[in-house]
Amino acid sequence: MKIVYTTRASSTGGRTGQAETEDGKVAVKLSTPKAMGGDDGPGTNPEQLFAMGYSACFLGAMKGAARKAGKSLPEDTKVTASVSFADREDGVGFGIVAALEATVPGWSKADVEATMKAAHDICPYSDLIRNKYDVAIKAA
Repeated sequence: MKIVYTTRASSTGGRTGQAETEDGKVAVKLSTPKAMGGDDGPGTNPEQLFAMGYSACFLGAMKGAARKAGKSLPEDTKVTASVSFADREDGVGFGIVAALEATVPGWSKADVEATMKAAHDICPYSDLIRNKYDVAIKAA
């Protein structure tokens, strides 16, 4: 696989700490939702960050899929990603359950679904969700 772009982010304090990108463009405080035993504080959480990234990336993939089909998406096209934190069946850890919904004003439901299907093949978040990849793990 040829790497096109790499970014780095670091977190401290776990789900009640903070996270920031290496370039300083994004820095957030983290809070754990009540549903997960936290205090539902003012910070965001990893699932919200994943949902924002997935929805933006998938919308980009939809734009690419539409272009390939000779169409263009309206500016007010909206993609919503629902990301759930779930217990895994193996009882060892946790998993992510994701769902996507797109609204494309002026398009038929069939055209939106066809574009989403093509985008699902293009989007790297979708590829990551569908396929398990090895992650390099090293102590610094």
